[in-house]
Amino acid sequence: MKTPQKQERTAVNGQNRLIADEVTLGYDQRIIAERLSVEIPDNSFTVIVGPNACGKSTLLRALSRMLKPSHGRVLLDGQTIHSIPAKKVARTLGLLPQTSIAPDGITVGDLVARGRYPHQGLLRQWSPDDERVVDESMAATGVAELADRYVDELSGGQRQRVWIAMALAQQTPLLLLDEPTTFLDIQHQIDVLDLCAELHEEQGRTLVAVLHDLNHAARYATHLIALRDGEVVAQGPPSEIVTAELVERVFGLPCQVIDDPETGTPLVVPAARRARVAAARVD
Repeated sequence: MKTPQKQERTAVNGQNRLIADEVTLGYDQRIIAERLSVEIPDNSFTVIVGPNACGKSTLLRALSRMLKPSHGRVLLDGQTIHSIPAKKVARTLGLLPQTSIAPDGITVGDLVARGRYPHQGLLRQWSPDDERVVDESMAATGVAELADRYVDELSGGQRQRVWIAMALAQQTPLLLLDEPTTFLDIQHQIDVLDLCAELHEEQGRTLVAVLHDLNHAARYATHLIALRDGEVVAQGPPSEIVTAELVERVFGLPCQVIDDPETGTPLVVPAARRARVAAARVD
């Protein structure tokens, strides 16, 4: 079986492919972020972190064309993303939402095959190439042996891999994942993040993920965006920006930051309860 081809960068005029430019985001009358600007570095594994309700998932929804800014614009390959036909966007950018619900009675193989929808049309129906891509996507995510199983029979970790396989079947150079490790035990969290790292390192895909675990983010990300109250507090390589001061500013958590003994990446060690209580009394 062939290895999925490495994705090629096709940035426009030297710009990064995915940019949020001065966007204001919200729901109805509730503003989540105002005049927020971020650039996703091409060929990066970018992770967005921050406390609950700071705008992480809202930003990801805007980057994926699911949420239209009330001000500003999201650019994909130099064009306003909402001016691009949805099917064309789906051939460039894949999304794994926070909650994914499979149709009743659908098999793994059939669900992954739905990732080929953006490539279908009146003049192009299912082809041997589609079959090959689906097989390769299931192999890459370790779910090929589950192809004939029903999705609702699977464990949480298996289902998450199936959804990632469907996103891979879209063959998009950009892949966005909203909390891909939620509800998974520690082993399956690491499995999913290892898979994401492989997609980035071996296939050259640009990944953007929202994660809650700051230590996972620091270990796996090549580029980190820290949000608080809808604003970017810091961004850059984790080794350069993750400090005790940043963690306390973003999360309100006193801590130490040491080197991870396995990877050398920043490792956040929260202050013990007694130390936090004593510090609170002094304040």
